[in-house]
Amino acid sequence: MQPLRYIWRQRWAKAALGITAAEYLRFVGMTSRFTIEPMGIYERSEADMPIILAFWHGQHFLGPVARKLEYRVKMLVSRHHDGEINAVAAERLGVGTIRGSGNHGGGFVHKAGVAAFQGMLDALREGYSIALSADVPKLARVAGLGIIKLAQVSGRPIYPGAIATNRRVVLGNWDRTTINLPFSRGAGVGAEPLTVPRDADDEQLQSFRRLLEERLNAATERAYELVDRPVGSR
Repeated sequence: MQPLRYIWRQRWAKAALGITAAEYLRFVGMTSRFTIEPMGIYERSEADMPIILAFWHGQHFLGPVARKLEYRVKMLVSRHHDGEINAVAAERLGVGTIRGSGNHGGGFVHKAGVAAFQGMLDALREGYSIALSADVPKLARVAGLGIIKLAQVSGRPIYPGAIATNRRVVLGNWDRTTINLPFSRGAGVGAEPLTVPRDADDEQLQSFRRLLEERLNAATERAYELVDRPVGSR
């Protein structure tokens, strides 16, 4: 095994990277000025808590920084090697984690995915809001049914949202992961929440899945519109 790969797989290395990532995100939040839309979105979500927070994969890094400290939130984090770094970073920023994934279009379909789904249900019942990406893995900006089924079974609303900064680095991977930079002009945009009826049939679930896509895309487009406008034109 190559030395760098060996170091990368060590728990201490992942912990160090996770702590570094958390403090970097904290610094970005401290040095950036954010616009929030719509007005009153925090108050509205507080009245509905616990809620399900939905975002697109690779666009979510500032989520833990944007939350109010008193909010009880847990985040779904992949069991992949990189997930360990994300878990350390989230927990250092005060966000609990549920390990697992499995949203492959039809839901949480394998053993680890089923356990994660149950973990999220349990957390919602305990009063924690849940944050997770809505995308089907490796298929950016296509929402899977897993988050829709979570809303259906739990009875909790989905709040789609997006956070953007004008200073950023966009990677060339499948989800175009965006690294937010310090001293930015930022925007956080929330879309109209969705509530999925418990008796929704398969056709209705697909309609809610498409609606979630539309609202996430609209929130993301609006967030980038706000930060990329010339100063003074907003």
